Amino acid sequence: MTIDAVPVARQGEWSDTRLILALEEVVERELNRHLSVARDWMPHEYVPWSEGRDFDGPLGGEPWALEQSKVTDIGRTALVVNLLTEDNLPSYHHEIASIFGRDGAWGTWVHRWTAEEGRHGIVMRDYLLTTRAVDPVELEKFRMAHMSEGFESDNAHSMLHSVAYVAFQELATRISHRNTGRQSGDPLCDRMLARIATDENLHMVFYRNLLRAAFELAPDQTMRAVRDVVVGFRMPGHGIPGFERAAARMAIGGIYNLRIHHDDVLQPVLRFLKTLELSGLGPEGQQAQEELGTFMSGLDAEARLMDERLAARKARADARKAHSAG
Repeated sequence: MTIDAVPVARQGEWSDTRLILALEEVVERELNRHLSVARDWMPHEYVPWSEGRDFDGPLGGEPWALEQSKVTDIGRTALVVNLLTEDNLPSYHHEIASIFGRDGAWGTWVHRWTAEEGRHGIVMRDYLLTTRAVDPVELEKFRMAHMSEGFESDNAHSMLHSVAYVAFQELATRISHRNTGRQSGDPLCDRMLARIATDENLHMVFYRNLLRAAFELAPDQTMRAVRDVVVGFRMPGHGIPGFERAAARMAIGGIYNLRIHHDDVLQPVLRFLKTLELSGLGPEGQQAQEELGTFMSGLDAEARLMDERLAARKARADARKAHSAG
């Protein structure tokens, strides 16, 4: 289901500049907390370099072939989507630096976040190429096509919308990486993606706590932002060539689908923030809260239908397999 939610400026509401200044102390506190718990790690330590060998081309090595890959089919699809999503880091940095600024605690966080995220693309690409998990030529073609299109956030118009979006998106990315690792068929890949997922979870906590502080300052305005983001949410990799087909495969494969999105991404953040129980809202905040609750109920119903379809699909596949074995 959908709810039309077009952000409209309200008289007397907090401006982005005022919110950024008001939240500076919170950002500094959360930055210090993050630095105290984040553990530096070396991307090269998660790559089995001894498995690497030359590819065809100027070095005259061995061409890539599907049978060289140790990861599962669904793992390969998800790894490509996840890496291409990480590849757009320069655009993401530009977006958040333009919204949050480059000064003070905000600027320190922006650069620290970018530096940590940079590790993810480095280690994933090194792993994929060293283990020959994916076709390197196709991977590079996809990267060029995806990055040449650029990236424009759906939420660049509003600082609050941007904070709300990344609170959910970082958790969604963590879940996607973690499930990809578990279904990759390669323990080395699973360990690498678990390490990345740990970073993504810490990033989610930073933004989630910042969003909680925003609720304390501007509850109605923040509630509208959360409603808009939840209703219109889409992953940052939606511009990847063939994303729709890949996303469908990942949904069927249990890496990321409506049930996961509802239960493991949206619900935990909304529950932590007590979004649907928050009192003391004005008329517009109450309306946004009600619309958010209605949307979540509808999404749960949609997820239930998808669960039933996926279960029926699996039952048919199991029946065909049993018939063939018999």
